[in-house]
Amino acid sequence: MPNKKTLVIGASTNPAQYSHLAVKKLLAAGHEVEAIGREEFTIENISVGTTMSHFEGVDTVTIYLNADRQKAYQEYILSLEPKRIIFNPGAENPDFLKEATKKGIDTLEACTLVMLSAGTY
Repeated sequence: MPNKKTLVIGASTNPAQYSHLAVKKLLAAGHEVEAIGREEFTIENISVGTTMSHFEGVDTVTIYLNADRQKAYQEYILSLEPKRIIFNPGAENPDFLKEATKKGIDTLEACTLVMLSAGTY
């Protein structure tokens, strides 16, 4: 399976949160991972930052923020020109999904963890 560089937005310090688990499972599956959260911390060997850094070569952005909290990130996400955006449960955002689709970005309302375990990531 090819490495799909993934940016996790909404990474949590709480190991029980799906966004935290997604970083670990993406790493375990051999993907390169970048992550942004509300505070700086580390998951495995990944430094989670709080700033919208310009990451090169992002294949997938997986979002763990509700639609209101996504607003601050929408232009940033589009500027990265990812191949796809995954809106995880609770992160559904029909307006942003439509905007991203118009720009040629594949969009999914799906669960990153389920996709990884099913081999469909």
